[in-house]
Amino acid sequence: MKLLNYTTTYFAVILVFLLGIWALIFYFEILDEIYDSMDDGLDNQKMLVIRKARQDSITLKQRAFEDGNYIITPTSPDLARGFTDSYRDTLMFMENELEYEPVRLLESVFQQGGSFYKIKVVTSMVEEDDLQKELFFSLLWLYIGLILTIVLLNNFFQQKAWQPFYKLLRRLEKFSIEKDEEIKYEDTKIHEFQLLNKRIDHLLKKSVESYKSQKEFIENASHELQTPLAVSINKLELMAENADLSPNQMEELGIVLHSLERLTRLNKSLLLLSRIENRQFTEKEEINWNPLIKQIVSEFNDFAAHRKVEIILFEEVEIQNSGSKDLAGILVSNLLKNAIFHTPSGTTVEVKFTHNAIHFSNPGSSPLEKKKIFSRFKGTEKADATGLGLTISKAVAEKMDLKLIYNFTTEKHIFSIHF
Repeated sequence: MKLLNYTTTYFAVILVFLLGIWALIFYFEILDEIYDSMDDGLDNQKMLVIRKARQDSITLKQRAFEDGNYIITPTSPDLARGFTDSYRDTLMFMENELEYEPVRLLESVFQQGGSFYKIKVVTSMVEEDDLQKELFFSLLWLYIGLILTIVLLNNFFQQKAWQPFYKLLRRLEKFSIEKDEEIKYEDTKIHEFQLLNKRIDHLLKKSVESYKSQKEFIENASHELQTPLAVSINKLELMAENADLSPNQMEELGIVLHSLERLTRLNKSLLLLSRIENRQFTEKEEINWNPLIKQIVSEFNDFAAHRKVEIILFEEVEIQNSGSKDLAGILVSNLLKNAIFHTPSGTTVEVKFTHNAIHFSNPGSSPLEKKKIFSRFKGTEKADATGLGLTISKAVAEKMDLKLIYNFTTEKHIFSIHF
C-alpha cells in the first residue's frame, strides 16, 4: 500500500467514526426537539380543553375522537391521585386515509366539580413522521457527501504535496550509476522533502565516486597484475627450454608455472566478476540464444574431444530475449566448460532447449550442496579450477534478470537457465 493511501485510509476511518457519532447525536437531538415541540403543543391543547370544560360542561361528555382531538372519561379519585402525565406514540385510524396513522398521545387527569376525569389529547404525527424521514435521509446524504468530499479533497491535496517525492522516485528508477548523470530535484517548500533531496544527492555523489574508484582500481589491477604474471610465465618457459636443468628442477619449474597460470586465470575471473557486479556491461541488444550456444559449442569441441567428452545439443524451441550478448556468452561458456570439466571421460554433456529454459547436464554420482555451489571458491574441489566459474554464472544470471537453478536427478547434474 502506498504511503499516501495509508495515511488517507487512517484519516478516512477516523473521519467516518467521528462524523458518524456527530450525525447520530445531531439526529437524536433534532428528534428530541421535535418531540418536545409536539408535547408542548399537546400540553397547551389539554389546558384549552380543561378551560373549555369548566365553561361548558358538555365538553366533559366527549367520549370519542370522531368529534375532536380529545376524549374525556370519568376516573376514580384513587387512580387520579397517583397519576402523572404521560406522552406516547400510538396509531389511530384516519377516515380520510382509510388506514392507521401514527399519532402522539397525552394522558392526564383533572378535577372539576368534585369529580375526577381522565383526558386524552392526540395530535397527528404524519407531518412529523415525514419530517423525521426527511431529516434522516438528509443527514445520511450530507454525511456521505461530506465524507467523500473531505477524503477526495484530502487525497488531491496530499497527492499535490507528495508530487516531488514521487517524481524523485521515478528519476531514481531511471538513474544509472554507469552513465554518471545528475538527478534533477524538484523545488519544494516542504522541509522534509528538501532534506531528503540533500541526503539523496549526497548519497548518490558518494556512490558515483566509489564506483569510479572501484572501476579505476579494477582497470589498474588488470593491467598491473597481468603484466608481471605474463612476464614471469614467459621467463620460466624460457628457463624450462634450458637443457642444463635437472629432472627435479624441471618438475619444480612445472609446478611454479602451473601455479602462475592458475593465478592468471583466477585474476581474470575475479576481475570479470567485479566488472559484472559493478554493471560494466550495460549495452543491450536482442539475443538469439540458439545460434549463440551453437557457436560456443563449436568452440568447445576441441576441449571436449581432448577430455573424451561428447556434447549433444537438443533444440526443441527457439529462445530470444534482450540483454548483453557479452554476458550471455560468458554465462553459456562457464556452464558448458563447467559441465565438460567435471564430466568423466567417455560420457556426454547435454545442452537442451525447452520452453523458457536452457539445461546443461552432465553425469554425476552424488548431488552438490545447493547452498554452496554458487559461493566463491566453493563450487569445485579440483586443483585446476579457480572456483569462480559458477559464481560468475550466478552473477551474470542475476544481472540479466534470469534464474540459474541447480538440480540433481537420475545421476545427472543439471544447471538450468530460466527466462
